[in-house]
Parts: sequence; C-alpha cells; structure tokens
Amino acid sequence: METGIATTPFGRRPMALAILAAQKEAREIPAGRAVDKWQLYRNLCEAKGLVGVGDRALAVLSALLSFYPDNDLSEENGLIVFPSNVQLSLRAHGMPDSTLRRHLAALVDCGLIIRRDSPNGKRYARKGRGGEVEEAFGFSLAPLLARADEFQAAAERVRADNRALKLMRERITLYRRDIQKLIEAAVEEHVPGDWGGLWGRFRTIVEAIPRRASVAELEPVVADLAGLREEVDILLERQMNFTNPSGNESQSERQHSNSNTECILEFEPALEKSGAAEPNPAGAEPAKTYPLGLVLKACPEILDYAVDGIANWRDLMETAAQVRGYLGVSPSAYGDACLVMGRETTSIVIACILQRAQHINSAGGYLRALTEKARAGEFSVGPMLMAALKASGGNSRKTG
Repeated sequence: METGIATTPFGRRPMALAILAAQKEAREIPAGRAVDKWQLYRNLCEAKGLVGVGDRALAVLSALLSFYPDNDLSEENGLIVFPSNVQLSLRAHGMPDSTLRRHLAALVDCGLIIRRDSPNGKRYARKGRGGEVEEAFGFSLAPLLARADEFQAAAERVRADNRALKLMRERITLYRRDIQKLIEAAVEEHVPGDWGGLWGRFRTIVEAIPRRASVAELEPVVADLAGLREEVDILLERQMNFTNPSGNESQSERQHSNSNTECILEFEPALEKSGAAEPNPAGAEPAKTYPLGLVLKACPEILDYAVDGIANWRDLMETAAQVRGYLGVSPSAYGDACLVMGRETTSIVIACILQRAQHINSAGGYLRALTEKARAGEFSVGPMLMAALKASGGNSRKTG
C-alpha cells in the first residue's frame, strides 16, 4: 500500500511541482474504487491525442499493466508494479533500454504513472511473514485510477468527433456526386443558367478541402456545398416548372428528396382542410406533447452526437443545433425552421432527418420544404415521428 508521503526521484532526476500535484491527486482516490485496467487502457488509446501521450509510450504502459496481477485496479490490491527494465523490455516487444527509459519518462510527464523510487533506485517489494507486500518500490499506477473518469470522457468525446467527421465526409461525398452530375446533365440538355460559373465555384470548394481535415474545417465546406446544391436545385426546378407548368406541389417537393419510394415525405400527409385548425405560424403543435423518451426511441442516431447524453429537451435542442451543421443544413434554413415550427419541433425534425440521412440527398432543401408546409399549417411532426419509430423497429437505447 502507498503512504501519504510525497516521494522524490532517485539520482539526478529532478523533482517538479507537476510530480507533486500528480502524487497529491493520486492520494485522493475514493475508497473502494476499482476500474478494469484494460478498459481504462482502451480509453487512453482512443483519447491519446487529448491526453498528449504517444503510441510507443502507450505500448510501455501496456507492458506495465501486464505486471499488475488483477484485472481491476484498486488500492485494496496495491497500485505499484516493480518490474526490472529487462522484464519490461521483453513485454514491450524488445524495446531498447534507452527508448524504454525515454517513454517511461513521458508517462511520468503526462501524469499517467508516478515513480516511487527506493533508497538505492532499485525496484522491489518488501514482504511480511505472511507473504503479503508491506512496501513496494517501482511505478505507481494510482494516477490511472484517479483519472479514469477523465479518460473515459475524453474517449467518448473522440468517438463523438469521429462519428461527426464520418457523417460530414459522407455528406461531402454525396454533395460532390450530386452537384457534378446535375451540372453535367444541365449542360448536356442545354438548361439555361450560369453552369460554367457554378462549376467553377464547385471546383474551387472541392479543391480547397484539406486532405486530413477536422470537423471544424469541414463545417464551412459542407455549408458551401449545401448552398451550391440549393442553387442548382432552384435552377433545375425553374426549368422543370417552365417545361411542365401543370406540375403540382408534390412534384416540386420531390426535388428536395431522394427517389427512394420509402422517403419520409410519404408519411407526412397534409391535414384535411375541413378538419384542420387555422394555420399556426409558430408550428403545427407544441413538441413537448411528445415524450422525450419517445423521440429518442424513434431517432436513436442523435444520441451518438451527444457526448454527455440527452437527459432533457435542452440537451436535445443543443445536440440538434450541432447536428444541423453535420447534415449540411444552412444556418438560414435552420433559423427559419425554428421561427416557424419552434426549436423543440425543429429539433425533432432534425433528429428524424439524421435517422434517415442516407436516404435524403439534400437535408437543407428537405427542411425548407417542411418549413413551408408548416408555415401553411400543413405539417405535423407526429406522423413523421411515428414513421421514424416504425422504421427503427422500436429499439430503445440508453439515453444518458
């Protein structure tokens, strides 16, 4: 067991206030706490960029953890391992001694382990008559146990960012494909419009996409492509209305959606004029008439973008506002929807769109179409929510 006395490094290694702070934090572990060491290690591997630790240092940490006899780290079983550098090198796949020492120092600097050096700098354990360890000198794993929640939160944040990045890249791929093919079709069929200018803007946006981009770097790219796609849609819609003046509203709505016959639009019939209430510019109905649990059950995908889970309507609205950017919905389209339908209803609509994102080509155009229907009093989020619930099979997920 560790004592509450601060220990200083052996030999010429200097003492630092950061080491003292790490030792202090390690002494504040709640009584009885235990954490699976390999799950903790997996969290660290995912969050290595946020923690500031490298791959080779993590390999050394894995070797250190292998010397800990139990799967659960806990103070009850002691938190010090004391392998020699020779043993540690073997379990680190034959890492050279100089490299091993460098990465052990990196683990100490990151506050992941603490040196507890003996008077002569050797690593060993002193046992009592019954064979129990009375005092050990080596590397303390206490900081891992003390910071386990921090590493888990960091790993969840990285996973959420990776999911968001994947969705953004998917949206960019779809926009690039659609814009290119629609412009090519328009030029080939001699549709009036500045297609050369649109093509030039499209290539400028595409060529500026970083090879290894973050979510923040891709957000404006998605917004630009979404705006360009809307311009292309408007020009093509004008041409279709000109060549087919008898086209009705349902035909123009299909310009905003995929040709998939199971599109959500089919589950959103307009209210009968005779039985509908007067159009309500603030939205078809208050969203809170639907339980939050029902919304999350129908649209579980949105939970993947909430780092701290969704426990109330505020959480849902904040997550939907973030997902809006990932879907390529422009701020103006989202703001207009919130103004017409209310933030809560708009959040449900965004969750439903996310649930079927791969079946909807232009999320921004689709949201604008629904907003216009809501402005005319012809849209209710209920049928859309029920359709999403039916499509998800009623599978429930943990919400927070």
